[in-house]
Amino acid sequence: MSTTPTVTFELPFKAPYDWPRVLRFFAGRATPGVEAVADGAYRRAIEWQGESGTLTVRRHARRRTLVVDVEGPASEHADTLAPHVATMFDVGADPRAIGSHLARDPWLAPLVDAAPGLRVPGAWSAFELVVRAVVGQQVSVKAATTLIGRLVVRAGALIEDHPHPGTAWRFPTPAALAAADLAQIGMPGKRVAALQGLAQAVASGALVIERESSAVELNAASLTAMRAALLALPGIGPWTVEYIAMRAWRDADAWPASDLVLMQSIAARDAACTRAAAQRTRTEPWRPWRAYAAMHLWNEIADRASGARGG
Repeated sequence: MSTTPTVTFELPFKAPYDWPRVLRFFAGRATPGVEAVADGAYRRAIEWQGESGTLTVRRHARRRTLVVDVEGPASEHADTLAPHVATMFDVGADPRAIGSHLARDPWLAPLVDAAPGLRVPGAWSAFELVVRAVVGQQVSVKAATTLIGRLVVRAGALIEDHPHPGTAWRFPTPAALAAADLAQIGMPGKRVAALQGLAQAVASGALVIERESSAVELNAASLTAMRAALLALPGIGPWTVEYIAMRAWRDADAWPASDLVLMQSIAARDAACTRAAAQRTRTEPWRPWRAYAAMHLWNEIADRASGARGG
């Protein structure tokens, strides 16, 4: 009989909630050794308020809730962890209001109809997400996942006696990643330099990319300042900044305009919308929910390919 302390709580959501597609999104981008999606659940090793543990999230079979299990010492802080998990899994979204707005557009109406409960999956930390975004520049989602796995082994920490072998690694800390030997890891030298420069900036406190509280929404001024600070770093472009704003900073109107999948999806619908300026004009009516519009367009491609495409 296990003596590991475990706390279980539920996070209510407004239906519909497309749990299978949320899991598909996370599964396609799960960091090897750190995160895993299996048997209808998301799992990862965590550290929260100085305590370690394992987080498992699944959808309740009958109720409109997500069921969260926190194993280990971190379970003592389940009350402060709950808002963070709620934000990560976007349980606060109102899918009917968002879908009603986006469905006014004839391009998006059939996509909303096909996936009315689509969410914008968040991230455990902005640092993890921005590392993945940098690593994933100009490579496929699958290739980025392979590279991230190598980074974890080089700079992460293996958790001894972890009860879940598939999630027995801690993601590298900013300081550890900044100091790691990343030679021959499979990335161009300039990208390695950009990645370690980013890690050093976060480790030193020169760059702040984590939200102070998951329970407090970032205001427009804060989002603008955080975008500018991240964009100022070498190797960080507008796509990366918007992707972080969308998933980590929870800006519902974030729009990664230079994303190749999004650009191709729009151009395929209207040959007059091949240039960036025309695409910006065409997507204006989707405000203030452009992040959800992006998810619908990515999801359309993923549904066709039966895999993780876009984002």
